[in-house]
Amino acid sequence: MPRFVFVKSSHSGGDAGQECVEVARNNPTTIAVRDSKKPNGPLLHLTPSAWTMFTTHLRQANPNPA
Repeated sequence: MPRFVFVKSSHSGGDAGQECVEVARNNPTTIAVRDSKKPNGPLLHLTPSAWTMFTTHLRQANPNPA
């Protein structure tokens, strides 16, 4: 199992109980996503191309985030 280095999303809230997502992009073949409130919980594994498509779609759906 690859070792992932997680970073909290810049769009995640800082208060406890808020929606928080952490992403690990240090592995060349797998992007890992997890809920920062449950660091030992399940991981979502994506290919780099799937992650790019996902983030591109998010930017297109919300081009001017707050």
